[in-house]
Amino acid sequence: MKKAIMAKKIGMTQVFAENGTLVPVTVLEAGPCVVVQKKTTENDGYEAIQVGFVDAKAKHVTKPVQGHFEKAGVTAKKYVKEFQVEDAATYEIGAEIKADVFAAGDKVDASGVSKGKGFQSTIKRYNASRGPMAHGSKSHRVTGSMGSSATPSRVKKNKRMPGHMGSENVTIQNLEIVRADAEKNLILIKGAVPGAKGSILVIRDSVKA
Repeated sequence: MKKAIMAKKIGMTQVFAENGTLVPVTVLEAGPCVVVQKKTTENDGYEAIQVGFVDAKAKHVTKPVQGHFEKAGVTAKKYVKEFQVEDAATYEIGAEIKADVFAAGDKVDASGVSKGKGFQSTIKRYNASRGPMAHGSKSHRVTGSMGSSATPSRVKKNKRMPGHMGSENVTIQNLEIVRADAEKNLILIKGAVPGAKGSILVIRDSVKA
């Protein structure tokens, strides 16, 4: 991985491309992220950088964590992530990572927590088919067969059943950067990304690019 940044989802809009086509985009407030710590091969066995995003109130940070930020000489941050970037040694503690690490046309992967849907049936959760909607039918949106009867006399593993839906880590790969504005700390990505408005995402180089 060469580049990565944390971002907050602001919402969706649309922009016109140079050829006049209308492109749906997700607007992200990307950075500025601050390098809080450097992991080295000598001390930690691998190279990485730890970055912080969004200032946190002092009363919401424990004393040990406060000491961690004070050692780096930066203000306390609400979100902290570690990135194993290829050029980790070139980053300095306190350095800022801004939206201009990416440029228009770059391919990225967006990772975040998807919207929570609560407890849902198999119809919505797995896109299962429903039964007949006529009045005589007694099975409109039921789960359906539970499996074999006498043998093996139990519900088989991995049977698709109602349950908790959403609110899980999701990565959408190979998205395209439409625009990156370092002055306003904005990145515009073509299409949709996981999560609700205000959620935190990690944007990194696409593994498929």
